[in-house]
Amino acid sequence: MNLELNPFQERVMMLPEEVDAFLGGGRGGGKSYGLALLALRHVEQYGTAARILYIRRTYKGLADFELIARDLFGAVYGGAARYNSAEHVWRFPNGGYLELGQLESHADYAKYQGRTFTLLLVDEAGQYPDPALLDILRSNLRGPKDVPIRAVVAANPGGVGHYWLAKRYVFKSAPWTAFLEEKSGRQWVYAPSTFAGNQFIDREQYADQLRSSCPDDAELLRAWTDGDWAIARGAYFASVLDESRNAVDPWQAVPEALGHGYGPGRLWLTYLAHDFGSSAPSVTYIVARSPGAEGPDGRFYPRGSLVLIDELATCKRDRPSEGLGWTVPILAEEIVAMCKRWGVRAQGVADDAIFAQTGHGAGSIANEFGRCGVHFRPARKADRLTGWTMMRRLLADAGKPDVPGLYISRVCEYFWSTVPYLARDQKRVEDVDSSGPDHAADAVRYGCLRRDDRIQRVRLGGV
Repeated sequence: MNLELNPFQERVMMLPEEVDAFLGGGRGGGKSYGLALLALRHVEQYGTAARILYIRRTYKGLADFELIARDLFGAVYGGAARYNSAEHVWRFPNGGYLELGQLESHADYAKYQGRTFTLLLVDEAGQYPDPALLDILRSNLRGPKDVPIRAVVAANPGGVGHYWLAKRYVFKSAPWTAFLEEKSGRQWVYAPSTFAGNQFIDREQYADQLRSSCPDDAELLRAWTDGDWAIARGAYFASVLDESRNAVDPWQAVPEALGHGYGPGRLWLTYLAHDFGSSAPSVTYIVARSPGAEGPDGRFYPRGSLVLIDELATCKRDRPSEGLGWTVPILAEEIVAMCKRWGVRAQGVADDAIFAQTGHGAGSIANEFGRCGVHFRPARKADRLTGWTMMRRLLADAGKPDVPGLYISRVCEYFWSTVPYLARDQKRVEDVDSSGPDHAADAVRYGCLRRDDRIQRVRLGGV
């Protein structure tokens, strides 16, 4: 039978099977139906050798694809293709096999370990804050010599996984042009789409729905409508964070010059802002608060401005949500060393959670830090939204001559690789989606909440 495809789907079907593909367009472009078409062709070509795995982050997310699969496979095979809804498995009359699976954590991977698939389809990959789980799953791609193995990943821009998807697949080559992806060692193609090219939906009505979904977030709307991965930021800080205003060139750590001051009587306040993690990253900033003076870089910072002058982030390379597993003594040693470079005391503020007693006479994590020479106090009591509001206001006011702002040194690589891409919580749009790598943002939020004059005063030396 003849199946009608939109132009994007036709082009996807023309890609060589030996090339992996990233279907990375905006919403409504027909990516999920394209995945179903790829599964159908694979089954038709390779019969009993076809072992296909379609993955979503949650079982609830499978519902839409189940409907697509029922319509497509029902039209092609009638009742000859059977779906076991309990097992989420399609079995085709020629022996082909398609499993609809869920993968949210490393524990979920156990059900796939040791199994073999010839085609891996990942839908809504932007829901994954980092690629670690999907990279592990790729090891299941194996097959006979005459059956090409392949991975096809689909995602919309603007989600919690925006940063790693864009970095890995989008900005490597021009669309529809093969490139070598370093992690997999495979040839990939970035295949973009938009709803404007999908003649099978009511495009005017769909555009209205997208506009109503993000009325106060122009960049997210552009990502969804235009499939634009080049948006400078994700959703949450889109309107307040701008590299041209908030980023400052690195200050030079000159401990011996601190005592000489920087300008007559210009006393800066310095303190640590810390978000603790072990399996998750731990992030620590040295924060300098301006008395209303020039900094070592010759730039004037209004009174009360905060400058993040250095950063210690314990994350794995290219895995912003995974920590290095450092113990408190190891972490404290590195924090002390960072403070020594700047000639400041290892003291500041941290999340209230590290002050909870662990039981069995062990005290708290904060107590353990104290024994190792790093002294924290709780950040000012406030809910998350109060902290985000304060942080957003300081970011937005950066660059204004008469009000305090928040400035971040370019040496703070973890901040610049995560915070600009954090998404909104879809259920609570005033909050950050905490499933993303929000550890740097949390540390900065604590630093914004504690801005009193009891923190250490130092004189900052020139460069």
